Amino acid sequence: MDYQELFLEALSTFKVNKLRTGLAILGIIIGIGSVIALVSLGEATQRSIQNQIQSLGANLLTVSPQAQRTGAVRGAGGGGTTLTLEDAKAIETSSQITTVQNVSPELSRRAQVTTGSNNTNTQIIGATPAYATVHKVTIDTGSFITERDVASIAKVAVIGPQVVTDLFGEGATPIGQTLRISNQTFTIVGITQSKGGSGFQNQDDIIIVPLTTAQKQLFGVDYLSSIALEAKSSDVMTQAQNEVGYFLLARHKFNDPTQADFSIFSQQDILNTVTSVTGTFTSLLSGIAAISLLVGGIGIMNIMLVTVTERTREIGLRKALGAKKKNITAQFLAESIMLTFTGGVIGVILGILTSYILSYAVGFGFVMSVNAIALAFIVSAAIGILFGWYPAKKASDLQPIEALRYE
Repeated sequence: MDYQELFLEALSTFKVNKLRTGLAILGIIIGIGSVIALVSLGEATQRSIQNQIQSLGANLLTVSPQAQRTGAVRGAGGGGTTLTLEDAKAIETSSQITTVQNVSPELSRRAQVTTGSNNTNTQIIGATPAYATVHKVTIDTGSFITERDVASIAKVAVIGPQVVTDLFGEGATPIGQTLRISNQTFTIVGITQSKGGSGFQNQDDIIIVPLTTAQKQLFGVDYLSSIALEAKSSDVMTQAQNEVGYFLLARHKFNDPTQADFSIFSQQDILNTVTSVTGTFTSLLSGIAAISLLVGGIGIMNIMLVTVTERTREIGLRKALGAKKKNITAQFLAESIMLTFTGGVIGVILGILTSYILSYAVGFGFVMSVNAIALAFIVSAAIGILFGWYPAKKASDLQPIEALRYE
């Protein structure tokens, strides 16, 4: 029997009971579709987070203060007050540090912002002009903070497009207008270009004010939340991290690095962590979805076993007319593979469509996983062979006389 005959014979068999055929491939469709949708959505999520992190700046190092120790116990990182503007200036002017080209001292707090009857709670960042360079901030309208603003403790603000929408409405250009931060009136001098993103670290939902104004007028502190550093290239990131680390250890009078009152993170450290977490999460979801593939395969085997039972007399007649065991095996195996392959094709289409809808619904952008699609076809074919072999073997082992007697 050639392949064309196998195909036509299998097709005619499926047409006899269309409902059974549809139910047989449903499990495969759901399984394949779920795996592709979840893998694609996972990759889209990972890429979106990576893009948001990278949009914060290239070759970025962040120095954060450690919380004060209480006895032998240290609080969470980032909660301390050990970094100062003098530290940032010392890093910038030190001859020992040769791998850093820009230094951005920063003070970041959340605060309630109002204008007229509108209000929003957003991130307030006290910064210097270096912030725009280090974090790759582009001004859409107006201008950025200047050294003169920092020196004069000016009450000016550069706001993100999300803040514009929240306070002034979609498409507004509020240059020259005022807003109030903690009961202090600020004049808007610039609007940043959108970087996209969402959540707590949304780079479009920020207000940037002069560092001195944030420290002395808004929050009444003399320390920094962080110091952002731009290395000269990605090749010297580790060297820059070491240079700055040892410099601050000496400046803060620590001999043991484990006792340091600061920590330094690179952009790559954050990216690696995010990639690891999202990759594990995607694998977990895909593994759960893959269980339905196993269930679908068992369903295929059950259907094929029922088919063998129903066609026992037909098998006996075929063998009595000279059909060999390999012909019977090939026939039933072809039917099983066709069922799973058809379910795989439909599942791939359904998975791509689902991931496309979900990705854009949550704003991550669509990412099609070619590897997941290729794997889906391989798995569907493997399921057809694996779960179709036993029913096919059982059919080929039937004795002609016993099969013809079967009622």
